[in-house]
Amino acid sequence: MHSSSSQDHTELATERLVLRTWTAAEVLAVLDGETGERPAGWAGDFPSEGDTVIATLLGDHPDWLGPYGHRLIIERDGGLVVGSIGLFWPPAEGVLELGYGVVASRRGRGYATEATRALAGFALAAPGVHTVAAGVELPNPASLRVLEKAGFARDDAGAAEETEAVARFRLTRDHLGQ
Repeated sequence: MHSSSSQDHTELATERLVLRTWTAAEVLAVLDGETGERPAGWAGDFPSEGDTVIATLLGDHPDWLGPYGHRLIIERDGGLVVGSIGLFWPPAEGVLELGYGVVASRRGRGYATEATRALAGFALAAPGVHTVAAGVELPNPASLRVLEKAGFARDDAGAAEETEAVARFRLTRDHLGQ
């Protein structure tokens, strides 16, 4: 993984993906939906419902547009936006929550795992962050596998707080040897 800074954001690059912060114009394009002009470079099924929810929340949480916030998942070959991933900043007692989604047309390629691994590693290097956590609905076995493949462990400590429908996972600096 490599990262580079520019004026307003940090890009994270993996073998096949670039994770780049949203621009204000991209947020507006998602919110405009059918009525606005669709940017070139979006997968045909982007944005998903989850991306629309995040775009709505970005206006209320400007920190989520910073380096430790939400990012678009972009294929390096071709530059196509295929999903989004993000950290819910600021951390609570050293724990950051992570969420992700890849559009249906690009699922099954390992993109979510690759993006999750990269962003979690980046987050764990942030000052004051020792854990990245995520919740997954149990009826979503593909997402459970994403977190397992990305090195997350089932959060046994949080098991008592789990609802029947959501599994909690976490990755700590200890898991990464940091």
